[in-house]
Amino acid sequence: MEIQGCAGMTGETFRRLTGVRKRTFAEMVTVLESAEAALKKQGGKPSRLTVEMRLRMTLEYWREYRTYLHIGHSYGVSESTAYRNIRWCEDTLITSGVFTLPGKKALVRSDRTYEVVLIDATETPVERCQKHSAATIRARKRATR
Repeated sequence: MEIQGCAGMTGETFRRLTGVRKRTFAEMVTVLESAEAALKKQGGKPSRLTVEMRLRMTLEYWREYRTYLHIGHSYGVSESTAYRNIRWCEDTLITSGVFTLPGKKALVRSDRTYEVVLIDATETPVERCQKHSAATIRARKRATR
């Protein structure tokens, strides 16, 4: 399956741009296409953008956290249309249940061991200018007279 707008792009470049592999992208497209087919059966209004473009728009929003205005301008749609398409993709992918992370119980039952490193950055020294130099003390004394 050739992804629209990504002809000649390597898998690594695609992953760096979108945050997902091409295989995962293709799986997401199949989930979204089946949801769109169900919407068309119900008499929903078809979108001007293809499913791949709407998914790339969503991934771009997640990856770069650009505003809906900027994303809409990049894809030639209004800000509200960009918001509506991104929300539709998010809601459809969430309700499908295919792309969920394992829960806490699954991680506890797993045979993998996880190493956690905590860094305490609360007591870092702050560089401040030295207030007790001779020049500033003299200047303060002159200002008080």
